[in-house]
Amino acid sequence: MKRTKIGIDAVEAYDQGASDPATNLFTAPAAGTYRSSASLLYRINASTSARMRGRLVLNGTTEIRGSFGEVSSAHRSLATALWLQTMVPLAAGDTVELQGNFRAADGYFAADHTSFWGAKVG
Repeated sequence: MKRTKIGIDAVEAYDQGASDPATNLFTAPAAGTYRSSASLLYRINASTSARMRGRLVLNGTTEIRGSFGEVSSAHRSLATALWLQTMVPLAAGDTVELQGNFRAADGYFAADHTSFWGAKVG
């Protein structure tokens, strides 16, 4: 199943300069344990039967354990949301990206309400 890296329009809180809005990647500035999180908001295309999925991916290839989620009930445009969060050990330079897709029908991730962030916690 094809998953797409989700573009984030604005960086709101990255005091370590670890997020690059041009590449939509969070890059660990130092080795440690990080909390990586995202919120996705559904926007209808043609059907509320779409099933929104999201996950966080390490270095572009590996799904981060505990980060996959799906909303499997009927969606309501601009009201159905999915929140993802997990803790992950990262080496300096490791990247985390947000990926998503829809199954059963297509839809959109509401760009102005979709967020992605990371923070070193240990």
